Amino acid sequence: MNRAGFQLTNNYLEIEKDVEAQLTYTFDWSQWLNNGDTVATAEYTAAARRNDPTPIVVESQGIAGSDTKSYVELSGGQVNKTYVITAKITTANGLVDRRSFRVNVSKRSA
Repeated sequence: MNRAGFQLTNNYLEIEKDVEAQLTYTFDWSQWLNNGDTVATAEYTAAARRNDPTPIVVESQGIAGSDTKSYVELSGGQVNKTYVITAKITTANGLVDRRSFRVNVSKRSA
């Protein structure tokens, strides 16, 4: 699966996000899909953190371009916190898969 911008650590896929950034992240499912199958639905969720005054927010989500990619647009989050984002897709052939990645929120400077 192609995950542009993601870092693969020993245990997780991770991405760094500035606290003020509102960005779109894309998963390419084409290597996982059976020949001729496409992504029919894509749903992203952000794991809730207790007592989080500024949680990360799923602004938009869906299928991108060729029907083999899904995307999520994220905003917010609290500095020095890590959030787990889960992608769940259903294919046109009825197959279901779910993958998660971590978003590390920081305050970046130039």
